[in-house]
Amino acid sequence: MDWFTADMLYALFLIVVIDLVLAGDNAIVIGMAARNLPKEQQKKAVIWGTVGAVIIRAIATIAVVWLLKIPGLLLAGGLFLIWIALKLLIEEKDHGAVKAGTSLAAAIRTIVIADAVMGIDNVLAVAGAAHGETWLVIVGLAISVPIMVWGSTMILKVLERYPVTMYIGAAVLAFTAAKMVVDEKFVKAWIGTGFLKWTIVALIVIGVMLAGNAITRARARRKAESEAESGREPSRAS
Repeated sequence: MDWFTADMLYALFLIVVIDLVLAGDNAIVIGMAARNLPKEQQKKAVIWGTVGAVIIRAIATIAVVWLLKIPGLLLAGGLFLIWIALKLLIEEKDHGAVKAGTSLAAAIRTIVIADAVMGIDNVLAVAGAAHGETWLVIVGLAISVPIMVWGSTMILKVLERYPVTMYIGAAVLAFTAAKMVVDEKFVKAWIGTGFLKWTIVALIVIGVMLAGNAITRARARRKAESEAESGREPSRAS
């Protein structure tokens, strides 16, 4: 097996980008779970909670890599990942349900469980980008996890300060999802590997970007109109 072909290096790049783009939620989970601990225990909770979460995520991702080889599941996973890419653009984050641990063990447990529940999108996206190669999953995690742990605050600041970064991440997810759809065996047999395949990929990515932008704008407009209405109510009452 050639480990350092252009396709493999590109797949590895996608995995690292996906991990980093979806690291924002993990950073919030880690911070909220450890916030009530003494300062000297917060670092331990972050490290051991992340280690536990990464081990579970690696096992889950490798399992999904294997499952995606079953006929039909690559298409199903791609369609679900398209929804995840759109949700990344339109979802209003709410992490209020993440409880802060009052002991080191409780904080670690919260981090691991919350990451497992919230990491489904990450697992599916990485598995789809890995093209059936387990070693890509492992190497991708080895590269991105240290960045996620020690750079999580910076990642959050970048995502908040530069919203375009979220669109880049969603585009990567949409591209990965589209590739999963067109690489399904019976779909590939119908559309081939040429112009039609890449046209469908491009349409999916563009469609996700346009839909996400339209929904976000519509939601912001409704919110502004609602605030304007509530602002006018007192004057009508008087």
